[in-house]
Amino acid sequence: MAIFRRRSSDGATPLDGVDVILADLDGVVYAGQRAIPHAVESLNAAAETVRVGYITNNASRTDASVAEHLTQLGLHVQPSDIVTSPQAAVRLLARHVAPASSILVVGGDGLVHEVEKAGFSVVRSADDEPAAVIQGFHPDLGWKDLAEASFALQRSTAEERPWVATNTDWTIPVARGIAPGNGTLVSAVHTATGRLPLVAGKPEVAIFEEATARFAATSPLFIGDRLDTDILGANRAGIPSVHVLTGIDKAKQLIAADANSRPTYILADLRGLAEPYPTTRFSKDNSTATVGDATVRITGNDVLIVSEGSSELNLLRAATAAIWASGRAIYGLNVPEQLYT
Repeated sequence: MAIFRRRSSDGATPLDGVDVILADLDGVVYAGQRAIPHAVESLNAAAETVRVGYITNNASRTDASVAEHLTQLGLHVQPSDIVTSPQAAVRLLARHVAPASSILVVGGDGLVHEVEKAGFSVVRSADDEPAAVIQGFHPDLGWKDLAEASFALQRSTAEERPWVATNTDWTIPVARGIAPGNGTLVSAVHTATGRLPLVAGKPEVAIFEEATARFAATSPLFIGDRLDTDILGANRAGIPSVHVLTGIDKAKQLIAADANSRPTYILADLRGLAEPYPTTRFSKDNSTATVGDATVRITGNDVLIVSEGSSELNLLRAATAAIWASGRAIYGLNVPEQLYT
């Protein structure tokens, strides 16, 4: 019989010991204008005992408009509870340009609001000789906007104009599905100019540092739905993380996650915040992981389902635990389709 060692403790929930929840929005709380099932009631329940703040890479809206949307969905939120990538981007911008400089803004009202609030002048043309370019997502951005950014960045001479991007998310979840995000627009400007921007939002740590400072968090917990931005960013900031399977990344991405992009917890939806998180038990040689009554073993290059158990979620947890503990690259393993579909 295999000898198992335990990780985590039975009966503990992801919220135990947490003083502030930092939740992503797109894919965690809502998709487009619609609330994700169980998100609102779960966060309202959590807010009865811990502070809840919200972090978003979406630069198209102001903190006030985001708070209004969340309030309409049923959450109890103030604008000060919202930390946006434009807020982090403007703070980053201020390190590289003089106060009251003119800034070429490629983005929507959320970005314009933060730039003006910081005392900068907003321009929309490279002909205005801006001191820097700041770029964020807005659904109405077009070729002309990206072209102006490209012209401004190409015109830099002895001293390159700073270029700050609110975030580089490749995709964004909306009501109709997955759409191109700010990363695709930033990539277009990069292709035209051969330059890369300074990035303020996730997975960079600036936005996490702003959030923990604003809420005076000593034991925060971050909730996200993307491994390459949310979870990677939380790990870089040293914050425990929840990956919720209601947004972009699903089982397939979790199983293949690299060491820098692995969450502390995996939840099907936000009801799991208040539920006991099951113990992961490893065999002595780390080849076998058991969560609940689901067991997965790695033998040679094969990932084997020893026991499906009664929960697909626990089976996924066991699979990720076994694969991650193996230290093996996912492309070197034969993974049953059942584990990622």
